Amino acid sequence: MVTLTTDRLILREFTREDFDSVQIYACDPEVVKYMPWGPNTGAETRRFLEKTIQTQIVKPRTIYEFAITLDEELIGGCGLTIHSLSDRHAEIGYCIRRDDWGKGVGTEVATRLIEFGFRELGLHRITAKCDTENIGSYRVMEKNHMRREGVLRDDKNIRGVWRDSYLYSILEHEWLK
Repeated sequence: MVTLTTDRLILREFTREDFDSVQIYACDPEVVKYMPWGPNTGAETRRFLEKTIQTQIVKPRTIYEFAITLDEELIGGCGLTIHSLSDRHAEIGYCIRRDDWGKGVGTEVATRLIEFGFRELGLHRITAKCDTENIGSYRVMEKNHMRREGVLRDDKNIRGVWRDSYLYSILEHEWLK
C-alpha cells in the first residue's frame, strides 16, 4: 500500500469502505461539472472503487489512485497514471469535494503527486489537463510551475458537449530547480 503525506493531508489508497465519502463528491453536479464522468450513481461509484482496488495489485504498476484525507476525513480523490514506462511520462488529476475548494488542497495534492512522480517513480515528464473554463484547476497547475503547452480542441465530451482542455506539463529538470 502506497501512502503519501503533506503537512495537512494524507493521500492513501482507496478501500471499499470509502464508498459513502466518495459518493458525496462524485454525485455532486458542481464538483463533476468539468469531468467526463458523473454525477455518479451508487453503482458507478462502486464500480470505480472496485476498478481502483484492482489497479493496486497490477505489476508493473501504472495507476495510482489516492483518497485525499484531511483530519482523517475523505475529502476527494487524486491520481497519477503512467502513460509510458519507457518515456517515463505520467498524468496527474484531482477531484475535491466542494466544501474544501479554495483552501489550497488542490495545490498541496498536485505538489505531492509531482514530487512522488519525479522523486519516487523516476519520471521525466508529468502532465495535467483541465477544461479551459476550470479556473481553479488551471491555477493549481500554474502554482505548481507547470507550463501551459496549449489547447486540446474538442478533447472531452462532457454530457454530450465537446469541450476544450488546457494541457500543462512539468519536466524533471524544471522541478529540480
